[in-house]
Amino acid sequence: MIRTSLLAVSVAMALGTVACSDSNQSSSAPSAASNEQTSQQQYAVSGVEVGNMDTSVRPQDNFFRYMNGQWLERTEIPADRARWGSFDELRERAEQQVLDIVHEFAAKDAEAGSDEQKIGDLYRSYMDEDTIEARGLSPLNEALAQIDALQSHDQLASFWGQQQRRRAGVPVGMFVGQDQMQSDQHITSISQSGLGLPDRDYYVSDSESNQTLRQQYSSFIEALYDAAQWENGAEAAATILAIETQLAQSQWTRIQNRDRQASYNKMSIDELSEAAAGFDWQAFFVSAGVEIDDVVVRQPSYMSDFAAMYQDISIEDWQTYLRYHTLRQAANYLPSAIAEVSFDFYGRTLQGLEQQREREKRAVSTVESVLGFMVGREYVNRHYQPEAAERMETMIDNLMVAFEEAIDDLEWMSDDTKQEAQAKLATFTTKIGYPAVWRDYDCVEIAADDLAGNLARSASCEYDRMIARLGEEVDAEDWGMTPQTVNAYYRSTMNEIVFPAAILQPPFFNVEADDAVNYGAIGGVIGHEITHGFDDQGRRSDGEGNLRDWWTAEDESQFQERAQRMIDQFSSFNPIDDLYLQGALGLGENIADLGGLTVSYRAYQNSLGGEAAPVMDGMTGEQRFFAGWGQIWRIKFRDEALRRQVIQGPHSPGKYRVLGTLSNMPEFYQAFDVEPGDGMYRDEDVRVKIW
Repeated sequence: MIRTSLLAVSVAMALGTVACSDSNQSSSAPSAASNEQTSQQQYAVSGVEVGNMDTSVRPQDNFFRYMNGQWLERTEIPADRARWGSFDELRERAEQQVLDIVHEFAAKDAEAGSDEQKIGDLYRSYMDEDTIEARGLSPLNEALAQIDALQSHDQLASFWGQQQRRRAGVPVGMFVGQDQMQSDQHITSISQSGLGLPDRDYYVSDSESNQTLRQQYSSFIEALYDAAQWENGAEAAATILAIETQLAQSQWTRIQNRDRQASYNKMSIDELSEAAAGFDWQAFFVSAGVEIDDVVVRQPSYMSDFAAMYQDISIEDWQTYLRYHTLRQAANYLPSAIAEVSFDFYGRTLQGLEQQREREKRAVSTVESVLGFMVGREYVNRHYQPEAAERMETMIDNLMVAFEEAIDDLEWMSDDTKQEAQAKLATFTTKIGYPAVWRDYDCVEIAADDLAGNLARSASCEYDRMIARLGEEVDAEDWGMTPQTVNAYYRSTMNEIVFPAAILQPPFFNVEADDAVNYGAIGGVIGHEITHGFDDQGRRSDGEGNLRDWWTAEDESQFQERAQRMIDQFSSFNPIDDLYLQGALGLGENIADLGGLTVSYRAYQNSLGGEAAPVMDGMTGEQRFFAGWGQIWRIKFRDEALRRQVIQGPHSPGKYRVLGTLSNMPEFYQAFDVEPGDGMYRDEDVRVKIW
């Protein structure tokens, strides 16, 4: 399981109100314009982005706005973006760097099969609008013919197995990955799928906004049919929405899906066939290309309901559903009339976008999705800073020591559980920058005049790569993100933390800056990823990456009590309209934020060796530490995107990653003299301290 530290990507942050106190600003809450005190220091800059600050706001009242107020006032979300913040700024920069590489390769007459040829020709195939327009819907002919040939429900199981390569219209998704109970092995799992809207809640909630969205979705299906010059769009929309609603009603919520123990249900194929009777599971797996004895069923109740209901839906209605999803999934790679209809719903309606991204940027996104690590190797050659990795390694070592100390100092945890926690911490591994072994793409043939074929061949290659893992040793060098990805993650089955090259730049990491801001920014991210190994789900796995209960009953109870307080805190935040954060959905991320920043603060203090940090930009080292955290979460959302973020989670909107985290930290109270009545103040008995 991979837990990302940011959004989604998930990915997440927002606005809201914090009551301001009328008390006077304390002398320790500095103005960004204050004179810098003379002091010996190793680095020339503080790393605090003072031009973004609003010093008319007291840090004790609203630290998010104090650090980012001027940026919030002057920043407009680009017309082609649903949100804009620090992550997006860095992603835009990385995208431009990749675009430069792609442009260069596309201009070459490269050798067939070379990296330059594959990257350049894939880009050219996306940019070749004339060929795309001329071919119309012909790239879908084979898939549509297979759908038309279906004559019985018995054939559907085999068809859905074959469709795993395409993932179009599959109510059951199949994957091969590490076994959470035996992390040195791979296992097949199945999971709920098959919806056209982003989440099951859009179908089952009767809120006015979701009723409106379902009507808009129905209109989108009709418009897509019209653009494809297919008949009976209104009837098709009613059929498709009815099927998807029935699927959604049986699907687990995102909160339920977070539970690693509840979603790990290993069954033999015979046991699955009995538990979810009525569907030919053996035919499904054979057609999917896997020969297996056991499978992990992530949502058993959904599989049972699906197996019982799918024969109640006529084969003709299933064909309508399947044709639509085949068209919907391919829409962005088809003629512009179809692509624009898709953008109008998934971009404008769901995210509030005002215009579609430039075609060359969409082309780069496609290149990265198909040949990401091939592009990443060239990105690293041009843009990676080895000195950043060296300093990162030092910080990670310091945070590991600080986390070890923090475990020992926990008042609420018994010695037996502490010993287990220390054993897990000692087995953590770290990856920084880029893979030691690069992924190969020999199985992908790329042609400059065949976008649809390129994508189909890539999907087939990646699917074969995935199922080939069965019976193979787990690859310790595997990466879940490309080097040019601005993000980081923790993977429980590997017990590893990973930091791609692209995140090692300001405001997250500044090699020219004093340590304080770096510990508050990238140090907080490092600590976040470490803490994911000990959040409400990470704590269920041991140092070998296996699901195992290593907690005493009393410690389990103590953890749950603290976790519930955090759930309650974040569930009280109301970012927009009548939507409140789902504290249970964001629990893992919020625990990771608080634990990660707390441990990074300890590591920063350890790094000072008892010496006082210099005052820079009018801030003490402790204040700059928190400034580092506050400034990395600057972000603005369009309303539609903010609503979607709150519904889908799991990351809290950026404002609450600042306010919610810092209001629990006594170190922040001390640094800024936060007192009762201040907006950032929480009574001691409701503050959360876990790690």
